[in-house]
Amino acid sequence: MKKIISILVAGAFVGIFAASHAKLPPAPPKSDAEKAAEAEKAAAGKAKDAADLAKAQDKAVANYKKNAASMDRKK
Repeated sequence: MKKIISILVAGAFVGIFAASHAKLPPAPPKSDAEKAAEAEKAAAGKAKDAADLAKAQDKAVANYKKNAASMDRKK
């Protein structure tokens, strides 16, 4: 019984080892339309990030201007 279990365990390890070293096939090349769509999506993401940053900066400036008078400015 121990011999059968040890053979099964050894076979499992060999299978795991073989599977971990297997090479995946290369991804198919992207077409021009896919490349353009990906570039457009990246540009839209950058524009949204820039707009969000500008909005947050404007909010921070407005908050500073609103509360600057009430802060103690003595050094």
